[in-house]
Amino acid sequence: MPDTGRQISWTTATLLVVATMVGTGVFTTTGFLIQDLASNSAVILSWVVGGSVALCGALCYAELAAALPESGGEYHLLSRIFHPSVGFVAGWVSLIVGFAAPIAGSSLAFGYYLQTVFPWVHPTSAGVILLVLVTAINLGTVRRASRFQDLFTALKIALIIAFIVGGLVYGESRYLMDGSFAGMGESLVSAPFAVALIFVSYAYSGWNTSAYIAGEVHDPARGLPFSLITGTLIVIALYVSLNAVFLMSAESSALAGKVEIGAVSATRLFGTRGGTAISLLIALGLISTVGAMVMTGPRIYARMGQDFGRLAWLQQDNADKNPVSATLLQSALAALMILSASFESLLTYVGLTLSLVAGLTVAGVIWLRIREPELQRPYRTMGYPFTPLLFIALSGWMIIYAVQERPVVTFAALGTIVSGLLAYWAVLPSKRDRAQ
Repeated sequence: MPDTGRQISWTTATLLVVATMVGTGVFTTTGFLIQDLASNSAVILSWVVGGSVALCGALCYAELAAALPESGGEYHLLSRIFHPSVGFVAGWVSLIVGFAAPIAGSSLAFGYYLQTVFPWVHPTSAGVILLVLVTAINLGTVRRASRFQDLFTALKIALIIAFIVGGLVYGESRYLMDGSFAGMGESLVSAPFAVALIFVSYAYSGWNTSAYIAGEVHDPARGLPFSLITGTLIVIALYVSLNAVFLMSAESSALAGKVEIGAVSATRLFGTRGGTAISLLIALGLISTVGAMVMTGPRIYARMGQDFGRLAWLQQDNADKNPVSATLLQSALAALMILSASFESLLTYVGLTLSLVAGLTVAGVIWLRIREPELQRPYRTMGYPFTPLLFIALSGWMIIYAVQERPVVTFAALGTIVSGLLAYWAVLPSKRDRAQ
């Protein structure tokens, strides 16, 4: 794909991180956490631990993105650090798991929340319509897509802050204390807590967003670390506060297992009309989540098309250098998932698979420090080597328990990786092509 220039500001890059992170996960996963964990304190702690993992990842990606500032995310980074086959599998995972599946999840969540306001709305149909509209916007100019993102992300942040303030005023702290602190230490190393962190990691996914558009961010040596770290810190603060408000809104039994927990919580806090209004605002906020992923994901596949002749069709772009073919491919896959996927299994599948790829990428920080100590690094990971080691250890712990507790989802994740390797071999140039 031809160079698009560096048209994306630090502000837009940071808001893209926030928009991608603050989406389906935080508005849907807490109900499952309450259902699986013994106490509300364990629920809050899972968001703190998950946020710490995300921050460690953001600090590590900041070093890699600043040192190797080209678009493509893990595809570009792992190809450069390890081997093109590893990068290709990461790009394959990004297409199916990193973007298409979360786009489907966010679109479905949009439909569920819209249905709480307008009961005649069908969630699946609403999700597909949203996806089509956002895709059309992102097939226009980069500037128009950026303005669209900035507007809806600002709306989302304002909504969450207002919800938090209202919840602190009208919520009841006695609900927050549901469950006992006894046995807390044991619960932290239990299988349910590890699986809960898989759900939480899905909610935090997106902390690496600006790495996917590194080739288009202004002054990447400073802008990329700023956007990754600042965006992640903002989201950690919002998530912990927002979940405290969810838990203050009602007894645990009323929230356990609820997908649209934001709507349930808002209704308990502000009454039926207030809950309806909040549900509508949450639905509007999810628009920016879908938009952020529709905007950033295609840059990976377009870069893959640039590197592999048999995927050259993915480079096709418009006059403003937006990757048209890659965008349409991603949206088509997301639409198929909207029409076919189970919501809870989608969350676990995404969280587990992305943890595998992110863990390998963070390991690349250590590998690159050893192999290329002379590489210019405008930003160096704070707390190195403890930061990447902590991320790898926590990710590995989550994955081990997920394998034990969710074997079917684990096989699906491994199947995705194996299919990526098969696809890599399929698109490699033949001996005849190389001879030419």
